[in-house]
Amino acid sequence: MTTSPFDHPFLSGLLSDSEIAPYFSAEADIRAMLSFEAALARAEATHGVIPAEAARAIGETCAGFTPDMKSLNAATARDGVVIPDLVRRLREAAGEEVAKHLHFAATSQDVIDTSLMLRLKSVTFLFGGRLHAIVTGLTALERQFGVNRLMGHTRMQAAIPITAADRIAAWRLPLETYRDRLTEQTFPVQFGGAAGTLEKLGAEASAVRASLALELGLTDEPQWQSRRSRLADLANLYSLISGSLGKFGQDVVLLAEAGGEIELAGGGASSAMAHKQNPVAAETLVALARFNATQLSAIHHSLVHEQERSGAAWTLEWLVLPQMVMATAASLRLAKELTGNIKRLGTD
Repeated sequence: MTTSPFDHPFLSGLLSDSEIAPYFSAEADIRAMLSFEAALARAEATHGVIPAEAARAIGETCAGFTPDMKSLNAATARDGVVIPDLVRRLREAAGEEVAKHLHFAATSQDVIDTSLMLRLKSVTFLFGGRLHAIVTGLTALERQFGVNRLMGHTRMQAAIPITAADRIAAWRLPLETYRDRLTEQTFPVQFGGAAGTLEKLGAEASAVRASLALELGLTDEPQWQSRRSRLADLANLYSLISGSLGKFGQDVVLLAEAGGEIELAGGGASSAMAHKQNPVAAETLVALARFNATQLSAIHHSLVHEQERSGAAWTLEWLVLPQMVMATAASLRLAKELTGNIKRLGTD
């Protein structure tokens, strides 16, 4: 039994996303953390901070390392973060001569936040592709049914006739904007050391950070460990995406309720009424939109990130952001499915 509907034994059939979920697995997180440690060693060797031989040994250690998840679990309960135990075990694996160079000048937050950036970069790229597919599907519906008539409604009351193209445009245009915004997103490395000053690197700090970002395929920016607006902006974009897809779902539900103006394939069966075909995907889009809108306020609370590092605000992000990503993923998956299931819209 799980407490999350996104990986629940049967609710996940409706709400999960098999393509996106692996990015938030412990295995993916650890792989990204190890990538950080290996890349940091290479960057520091490039600028003479640590020996090249040590960087090679660290890279080999990270590549062949298998974590003890039970140990990491117990250590996180004690330390609040996984990195102290992970680094200790990496140092043991690397050997005494190399150990002092591993994780040099870094802190737990550098590793954890950079791991998140690496994974969010991949996820956001996939989201952009999905939005493009939905926009393409809506454009095809507009070509097929655009001249058909619909009754326009304002404040839930019949207003004046409109065309199907008018309604589809209201669904499509926001999604085109979000698709473009996704492609403009940048994902910076986080590297600030103990208190964000990179004091151990001295004059080499900026150069090492730039090389680290290049190694990882991230952008080079000054440390942002206590400035969480970038994550809030990204969460807001996810909420906007699911919100506009929720509008699409709500409109489809209302069209299906009225009958006559839409024909859907698929749908859901009723245990009590065999004649019913419930608009499950459309209803779920509404629920996911409301879920993300609610979670967004929690992410905004994490902006109150006291002083140079906040354990409380940071933990709140861990609770909320992955759930928002999964809700957005499910929204995009269901919206693509729903777009393909519209067999008729409007009347000739």
